[in-house]
Amino acid sequence: MSSHSTLTHRALIRLSPLDPAEDVRSFLQGLVTQDMRLVLPGAPQYGALLSAQGKTLFDFLLWDDDADVLIDCAADAAGDLAKRLTLYRLRRKIGIAREEALSVHWSPDPVEGASPDPRLAALGWRWLAPASGDQGADAQWRAHRLALGVPEGASELGDILWLETNAVELNGVSFDKGCYVGQENTARMNWRQKVNRRIVVLPITQADPKRQKVAYEALAVSVEHRRIEDLATLDLPDWQRAAIT
Repeated sequence: MSSHSTLTHRALIRLSPLDPAEDVRSFLQGLVTQDMRLVLPGAPQYGALLSAQGKTLFDFLLWDDDADVLIDCAADAAGDLAKRLTLYRLRRKIGIAREEALSVHWSPDPVEGASPDPRLAALGWRWLAPASGDQGADAQWRAHRLALGVPEGASELGDILWLETNAVELNGVSFDKGCYVGQENTARMNWRQKVNRRIVVLPITQADPKRQKVAYEALAVSVEHRRIEDLATLDLPDWQRAAIT
């Protein structure tokens, strides 16, 4: 295992019951796109918090920690996510705070005690532990996931309808868990098969600046929001090609 596995651009938010009768999972079940019943030891799940219209506000991984839940999110979004969850909390006795003692770690290869990324097996393995050294694995992780066509974070996904981010294909939404914020429009899109656009990661030689969310010149890729009918001739990963054909 590399001593530099820490994803320094990720942060953890801990949700804890402040009363024995309180249930953090039931609180999140009515908010996030993922079914909290699937968040089990060693089995983190991918999900998001949406706007009422079904647009992506925050994407994240959800980790089990006994009565607590840890949210693995972009570090630059952690403060805003914690504030949003606090607004929804109302008078429920739930603690919501940054977890400073742990960091998110990643390896492209299996690591003892790590969990496979729930989005796509090829993304590799993640685990939570104290930070390991002063040099993170962020650049390697970004190159790895973009090579697989998997976007994340506000700069790549923000303000896009959740199903247009490939949420179904990346296991980021449940259609049988009941209501959550943005559920009505998300369920309607799925039922009517009305996903007309997709987030895609393309070679920069195929970029369309008008559709571009962000470009990574050093990696020669462009993250874009494209109409489905424009994707037929583009270079897409197999998992995404299968979803649109």
